[in-house]
Amino acid sequence: MGDVGKHVEQQAEAVRDSAKTIEPFADAQVDSADRRTELAADRTVLAAERTYAAWVRTGLAALASGVGAHLARPYPSGLVRHGHRLDADRPDARRLPSNVLVGLNGFLIMVDLFALVGIWLAKM
Repeated sequence: MGDVGKHVEQQAEAVRDSAKTIEPFADAQVDSADRRTELAADRTVLAAERTYAAWVRTGLAALASGVGAHLARPYPSGLVRHGHRLDADRPDARRLPSNVLVGLNGFLIMVDLFALVGIWLAKM
């Protein structure tokens, strides 16, 4: 029985020594995990900025193409100069009544205002 107790004590001492040896590496691993989390957050911010830049670039390209199309004068300028007009095609679909559009837009504006007030109050 004495040999078993001595063996267990030696194993316990070896485990304590191993724990002391590993402790600095465990701290480094925690620091590494924190660093990976920070880097992931940075990558997310950079991805959002790239997406925003792409949308701005697309908008500017659309604006430039619209200006270019206007400068190219795609309409028949000979007819416009002489006062002739081209008749616009009449759509088959009926237009929505203006009171429905005004009501719907008013409702959406109210929803936006309530959301804005809710956000402001939540931050206080």
